[in-house]
Amino acid sequence: MTRRKIRVIQYGLGPIGLETLRLALTKEDLEVVGAVDIAREMVGRDLGDVLTLGREMGIKVTDNPRALFAASRADVVLHTAGSRLRQIMPQLEEIVKAKLHIVSSSEELLYPRGENLENAARLGRLAGENGVTVLGTGVNPGFVMDALPAYLTSVCQEVRKIEIERVVDASTRRYPLQKKIGAGMAPEVFRQKMEEKAMGHVGLSESLYLLAGACGFKLEETEETVEPVFSPRPVKTAYFDIKEGDIAGIKNLAWGRIKGEAVITLDLRMYIGAPDPHDAVRIDGNPSLKVRIEGGVPGDQATSAILINSIPSVLAGRRGLISVLDLPVTHILR
Repeated sequence: MTRRKIRVIQYGLGPIGLETLRLALTKEDLEVVGAVDIAREMVGRDLGDVLTLGREMGIKVTDNPRALFAASRADVVLHTAGSRLRQIMPQLEEIVKAKLHIVSSSEELLYPRGENLENAARLGRLAGENGVTVLGTGVNPGFVMDALPAYLTSVCQEVRKIEIERVVDASTRRYPLQKKIGAGMAPEVFRQKMEEKAMGHVGLSESLYLLAGACGFKLEETEETVEPVFSPRPVKTAYFDIKEGDIAGIKNLAWGRIKGEAVITLDLRMYIGAPDPHDAVRIDGNPSLKVRIEGGVPGDQATSAILINSIPSVLAGRRGLISVLDLPVTHILR
């Protein structure tokens, strides 16, 4: 008996959405049945043309998700259309009301905090009422600086302190990422954009609280800082020509403290030309552990992979809004 394929809609056709869509087409258990985007240059085009496959797929990009949801008989929506929960709530609610599961790359959906708690609670109730599951995941946040170290603690009898370091040479990354970390930006514009939450990495606070929850740390104080990194030498990328002294990116730090001592330290350095890119996890415990990934986990490819690979667990999991901590260990989907 032939097993029915999981029917997938891709919502958002930016660089990550397109990467995810290409990967979905290689999976024998998945069938792409639709794509949503609002960009004029995308709407109405065949997906085969958008992906430069050299053939038509018979699937047109639409800016009318409601009509697509009604006609497609889809199972799950891969959502890659925004970071801020407040901004994407109408999209998520429309998907859930159509009784479709969601796997989203929204950083704030990973582990909603603060101003996002009310929207998260409403989304969770709505998902439960409609019998679907909503998951926010990704690589950072979603894996490197939260889920991975949380999983590593499974072999520890005791954990006293965790330090995580991620260094990313942003010159190899997509244009939207280089732009959002302020590459080539004037210092005064950088400060203004950061105050407006219009740029910078999103999700370090979510990683901090997710990891603290996984380890049972009841944080008494948290702190987060973002500072520009100035290029020590000229660096040219496909999108920016960075001169010596120009802003090349960011250094984003976060701490979670108990009784004044940092029990979790997150150190994210993401800038053009960063030397020695890597991911490192250091756990002070019993036993203590040091894990280092040379070169670091490639963000774009890995984000598309974790979105795709999470689908089976989401479909089989409990209904409502869940986090990566609610899933079994995610593994590759063939």
